[in-house]
Amino acid sequence: MLDLIIKNARLADSTDAKNSVDIAVQDDRIVEIRPNITNGIVEGQTEVIDAGGHLVTAPFIDPHFHLDSTLSLGQPRLNESGTLLEGIQLWGELKPHLTHEAIKQRVHALARWSIARGTLAIRSHVDTSDDRLLAVGALLEAKKELAPWIDIQLVAFPQDGYFRYEKAAENLKRALDMGVDVVGGIPHFERTMDDGARSVKALCEIATDRGLLVDMHCDETDDPMSRHIETLASETVRLGLQGRVAGSHLTSMHSMDNYYVSKLLPLIKEAGITAIPNPLINITLQGRHDTYPKRRGMTRVKEMTAMGINVALGHDCVMDPWYSFGSHDMLDVAHMATHVGQMTGVAETKAMFKAVTDNSAKVMHLQDYGIAKGNYADLVILQAQDPIEAIRLRPARLFVIRRGKVISTTAPVEAQLNLDGDKETVNFLR
Repeated sequence: MLDLIIKNARLADSTDAKNSVDIAVQDDRIVEIRPNITNGIVEGQTEVIDAGGHLVTAPFIDPHFHLDSTLSLGQPRLNESGTLLEGIQLWGELKPHLTHEAIKQRVHALARWSIARGTLAIRSHVDTSDDRLLAVGALLEAKKELAPWIDIQLVAFPQDGYFRYEKAAENLKRALDMGVDVVGGIPHFERTMDDGARSVKALCEIATDRGLLVDMHCDETDDPMSRHIETLASETVRLGLQGRVAGSHLTSMHSMDNYYVSKLLPLIKEAGITAIPNPLINITLQGRHDTYPKRRGMTRVKEMTAMGINVALGHDCVMDPWYSFGSHDMLDVAHMATHVGQMTGVAETKAMFKAVTDNSAKVMHLQDYGIAKGNYADLVILQAQDPIEAIRLRPARLFVIRRGKVISTTAPVEAQLNLDGDKETVNFLR
């Protein structure tokens, strides 16, 4: 007997607008995908959802976020300048006043937003520069509590600098011993370029010794001479970490000359490094010293995508000292990337949809992800017909399904017009 069947589903890779399939689920797994499934449906026992030709996708994934600071907007005050530096200052003011329970409450609140938006996996950096490791403990607990509904992967993030802060090495080790999943870093925040390069080497060696993944805030600056991604690529190859490393932000690449980038991109590809731009935040915080022409800080998404480098898009922040907006909708992220990266070609726009789904699953090494027989029945039904329309509309998530169970529903969005006495419905679909 089937537990769930989704009828008339459009898949993201469908090449024919008229094609639809049924998706059959037993227990927590997809057991069949084909048109007109009838076997195994038991009236009154099998839940049947008619997708009505709407897009059914694997869940959205955020591969770069900061759960420890999320929803803390206004504590202890607002970021009046809107700059990165004032955000860092505000976080430093807030950290001594953080409590275990307050962090967990904010994480649980954000997770509910995420689930309603169809985001069922988050990689979160957690600041290890607080000697209490308060946020580490709180996020590890929240991760366990939320596991039935959302996957959380944690990155040990020495936010004040691995060498710049005297207790950073000790704290990072403690955080990893507590069960944090990924080794992080921030080489451009060290006192010198040499210290930044040394930190990349040291942190990659730690990850190698422990068999862990690596995800570094890398070159989040307008300085074209900030080139720690080059060192990260070199260390990845030296240590055999190919496929296990991500470079987040990479905004300095926006300011680099084309000749140097022509050398750099093949190194990134050779190392199997995933690039994780954060378009909502990158275009907001970068270029603040410019008048005009004004740089926007977005890394070279178009060129990396064309070269076959794995590009995954992150939200980064929601209502915290650095970013006062957001509802943790990964389609907002893809929408912004499509525009600011000039990724408006058909294949390019579809690539931005993959950057918040498949590509992000790859960097997080999620198991049994995607709409395929045998994989987890983690699915989102959107009020759209294809990935391009989903990015255009950022539509309602009609159903969010986790391990074969519906955990969130949203009513279809329609406008009711009354023009000269004639009533009609508008839903913005083609």
